[in-house]
Order: sequence, then C-alpha cells, then structure tokens
Amino acid sequence: MTGVAAGQSRFITLEGLEGAGKSTAMAFVREWFEARGETVALTREPGGTPLAEELRGVLKAVRDEPVAPSTELLLMFAARAQHVERVIRPALAEGNVVVCDRFTDSTRAYQGAGRGLAAEVIEQLAAIAHADCNPGLTLWLDVPVTLGLERAAARAAADRFEQEALAFFERVRGGFAELAERHPERIVRVDATASLDAVRSAIEDTLEARYG
Repeated sequence: MTGVAAGQSRFITLEGLEGAGKSTAMAFVREWFEARGETVALTREPGGTPLAEELRGVLKAVRDEPVAPSTELLLMFAARAQHVERVIRPALAEGNVVVCDRFTDSTRAYQGAGRGLAAEVIEQLAAIAHADCNPGLTLWLDVPVTLGLERAAARAAADRFEQEALAFFERVRGGFAELAERHPERIVRVDATASLDAVRSAIEDTLEARYG
C-alpha cells in the first residue's frame, strides 16, 4: 500500500437515485487514489462480469410481463454473488482499491424501501452473496427525486426502473436516508445538487479523513 492506511477497507461504494451523478463521483474517487499511487478497479451493479451484465440487461429491460419484486431481488443477488466472486474479491486480494457504482445498499433502498420486501430476507441473501465482503465507505449522492429523474431523462431513454412512479423513488430516497442515519460510520451523504467543484471537494475531504 502506498497511499491508503493499513487496516482501512479498500472497498468503496457509490449510492443514490438515478441522475445523482455517481459516474462523475466515481471519477473523482479514482483520481484521488491514483494520485497517491494506488491501483483502482472501477465496477458497477448490477453487472461487472459478463454473466452479471446479462442479468443487468434482464433487470433493466422494459417488458410487458410484470416482474415480481421477489424475482427482481433474487436476480439482483445472483448478479451480485457472481460479481463479488469474480471481480471484487480478487481485486481486493491483489491490494487494489475497488470502487463500485451501487451495491447492497441499493437493494435495501430499492427492493426494500421501494418495493416493500422484508429487510430480514435481504440481509439473509446478502450473507449468502457476500458475507465478509462489505464496503468500508459508502458515498451517498443525494438528490431530490424530480431533479434526479430530469437528469436521467436527458441522457437516455428510461429503463424499467426509471419508469417507476415518483412515489416509488421518494420511498427509495427515504430508504437511503434511513440507512445513512443508521450507519453514519460508513455512509457519508454528499449533496448532489451542489456544483461539481463542491461535490469533488466534499468527496476529497471524506477520502482524506478516511484514507489520507
């Protein structure tokens, strides 16, 4: 290790609604670590491996057949289990920093708070998929629902999730807020309505405090 203190988890996740700016934030995180001589692996969920990317396509595709919440949940964790075993664990074992766009907090917010699935079921599946592989830092890019969806609509056609009602996304945002309140030692809220310079500064301050 050259730039990260020993003992600090090198697995970092980015969370937030559609249009929150996670991709931009991921670039800021990568640049901060690479400036300190670190090797950084960037990945995403659902996805990250060929099989998991196929499942991502299944999950996000607009279709006539309604997708049962339990089906959605199981597909998410199937993709995650493959991703953890094939990408995240090996990268961490090599001493790399892993930065992931979404992880199980998204499942807790979307399928838990959003779909109403039981928290205990989600945690049981998390224990199967990645029992001892959890992020040490999560940056929650918080943005109001309407603004996030406006940003998302401007970049591409809406996928199956983005076509959900506003009330669904309000529940999801509330789910993220509850997680941040319960886990302040890990989850740091970043105001995603701020300027890019302010977002970068907030992220770099957090990284400096945790890993500097």
